[in-house]
Amino acid sequence: MFVEITNAPRDYAWGSTTLIPELLGVAPDGRPQAEIWLGTHPASPSRVDGRDGDLRDLVGELPFLLKILAAGAPLSLQTHPTTAQAEAGFARENAAGIALDAPDRNYKDPHAKPEMIYVLSDEFRALSAFRPVADTRAVLDGVDPGLLPDLRTDADLKPVVERLLTTDVAAEVAAITAAARDAVGESWATVRLLAEHYPGDPGVVVSVLLHTVVLTRGEALYLPAGNIHAYLSGLGVELMGPSDNVLRCGLTRKHVDVPELLSVVDFTPLVDPRLTPESVGADTVFAPSGAGWELVELPRTREYRVERPELLIVLEGAASGDGVRVDAPGFVAASDTVVHVDGRVVAARAGQTSS
Repeated sequence: MFVEITNAPRDYAWGSTTLIPELLGVAPDGRPQAEIWLGTHPASPSRVDGRDGDLRDLVGELPFLLKILAAGAPLSLQTHPTTAQAEAGFARENAAGIALDAPDRNYKDPHAKPEMIYVLSDEFRALSAFRPVADTRAVLDGVDPGLLPDLRTDADLKPVVERLLTTDVAAEVAAITAAARDAVGESWATVRLLAEHYPGDPGVVVSVLLHTVVLTRGEALYLPAGNIHAYLSGLGVELMGPSDNVLRCGLTRKHVDVPELLSVVDFTPLVDPRLTPESVGADTVFAPSGAGWELVELPRTREYRVERPELLIVLEGAASGDGVRVDAPGFVAASDTVVHVDGRVVAARAGQTSS
């Protein structure tokens, strides 16, 4: 099987008006285009070119969801649960009679939602993971040593975040925002951006505790369970578990369940949250440990056998199989066939199972 698939872009407010149209080679229509979903997720399964039904009818349920993501404005600060946390939370909310579409629902399904983003634009900006407090203190003290006085060691991260989310911190948000006006550095640029979009939100202060990650084309970021993160700007390929479980921390008008959030967040600092790929033969493989899937940069000229279902994104050139040729830009589902690659193509496939 080698079939072309497609889907309609989703018009979330944070989406870019230009990045997806530029990728697809079509004229912008003035509306935000945030995501194109590729896969079998029941909320928006891919359509199959020239056939009735959708991709689920051909391959069943895939253990991952692939997206084109275009951020024109910052997304909410959020995190996702482990499988065990999702199973417990889903059962608990079902027993409490909370409707699946209720605005205060945390768990829409019993699955983990690890994510990665692979960058297609020249630059992609994101917040991801707590950085060591010593690094954060150096940034704060370089501008005003009086900022966040209760943040001194890594052990302070959880109580500081809890305080920011549960008490009146309007004055503190204003102080951080004011300090950022003339300050130099990526963290301060992020504060200015977030204060513009979400003035007064405690997430503006939380952002200072996190890495502002600036990625370039072909780089990737992994967001495991418990990682607080937010995409800020740019175009990328997002690969994730097929789940809708999101616990929000800030930069949003949606529900924020602070106790549940704090029980899920991993407060362990990371030195660098970027995902380093491995070379497997001629392939470049992004395979986070235990995620349950992997993203592969294929060589520009390649012929290989696909055993289990894969989703391909043809970025340049073409890919073909079973007498079907898909030129860039294009999206493909392939299984039990030989694929010929002649260009820049990335493939998503199942990998080790997440826990």
